[in-house]
Amino acid sequence: MSQKPSIPKGTRDFGQKEMAGRNYIFDTVRSVFRSFGYSQIETPAMENLGTLLGKYGDEGDKLLYRILNSGDAFSGVDFERPLAPQVCEKGLRYDLTVPFARFVVQHQNEISFPFKRFQIQPVWRADRPQKGRYREFYQCDVDAIGSRSQLCELELVQIVDAVFRRLDVRVCMKINNRKVLTGLAQASGFPDKVVDITVAIDKLDKIGLEAVEAELLERGLTPEAVELLRPVLLLQGSFEQKLAVMRNVLAGSEKGLRGLDELEELFGLIRSAGVAMQCELDLSLARGLNYYTGAIFEVKALDWQIGSICGGGRYDNLTGIFGLPDMSGVGVSFGADRIYDVLEGLGKFPSTLVAGADLLFANMGAAETAYVLPVASALREAGVSVEIYPDAAKLKKQFDYCDRKSVPFISICGESEAASGTVQIKNLSSGEQRTFALDDVKGMVAFLGK
Repeated sequence: MSQKPSIPKGTRDFGQKEMAGRNYIFDTVRSVFRSFGYSQIETPAMENLGTLLGKYGDEGDKLLYRILNSGDAFSGVDFERPLAPQVCEKGLRYDLTVPFARFVVQHQNEISFPFKRFQIQPVWRADRPQKGRYREFYQCDVDAIGSRSQLCELELVQIVDAVFRRLDVRVCMKINNRKVLTGLAQASGFPDKVVDITVAIDKLDKIGLEAVEAELLERGLTPEAVELLRPVLLLQGSFEQKLAVMRNVLAGSEKGLRGLDELEELFGLIRSAGVAMQCELDLSLARGLNYYTGAIFEVKALDWQIGSICGGGRYDNLTGIFGLPDMSGVGVSFGADRIYDVLEGLGKFPSTLVAGADLLFANMGAAETAYVLPVASALREAGVSVEIYPDAAKLKKQFDYCDRKSVPFISICGESEAASGTVQIKNLSSGEQRTFALDDVKGMVAFLGK
């Protein structure tokens, strides 16, 4: 018995309905990105492992897909030493930001700074598949690199606002600053445990306060330090109220206070720009990626239960790892697959999205098909989407095809139309039928509503 075909867990096939929805998302974000002056680039699916390792923290490194070297990868392998470094020199990209940093360094002499780019490509993570979490998924990244101005952060907030307004999804953007988290580590007496603290508190939404506190204790913090962090993580109130409390908590940390100053400036810019989207300071937001150094963002849908659908932040020295120091950048990434799930769940995709062609020419036989071929070509040139049914099947079958594919118009040209040099077109919704001269392409286009 032949094996039933399947695909790996955490991956998905996309049929025409799904692709129509995905392209709707991609087209929307692409048009918003371009409206702010960002240009598109692409990088390879695989990168050298040296480019990827050490950029995402220990947990991220474990999720990298490594690619076995081509040829006899195990020839000359020393089995007494770890195998992976000997047989895998490349890996599938984990995100688009690190490859972007590599791109900037490699092409620095061809780039005008600040460099504003976007990328829409798949990434891969060897994660445990679950609802809203996939092993292969698309990211839509937008970054500005080569400026420390918080106008770049504001622009990204505006981009997020514009994208979700166009998609008609209510969202909340949570904002924090990694300098504030560094200040918290200093204030709690454990300045060397910034990564431990951020990795733990980044799970607050997922596992709850008690589990986060238990993890902090496991990571070596004292009960007193955890006690200091607790009220910060549960802090409520307006931005100004939270800011006032935090200025007291971080009074002894110069870096922490600098982070609060940056947040105050950014929230001031957001107010000045009249951003309609809900934005709030969330001091539990950490984002686990180690390369963030300033503002960090996370976006959640307000009307659909799913993880973050967009996130990002400021990174001051990501390019330094590749030999170009002090090149600050900031970016956000839109999770296209989760956004798709939200739009599907809320019924926000346009109803016309999966419509087929505008017009179907029924197949009435070889001679009649030859008659309509030039008409079909002329209509396509005029911007009309046209199909010709491939087989001379019963008309009922051809009408059913129109119905299944949501084709709104049908043209049935038989011997009489060919003899009189006319084209008949019927609106399948209203039943209205019109006859046009063979060369009246303009009249046909108007009737088709194009």
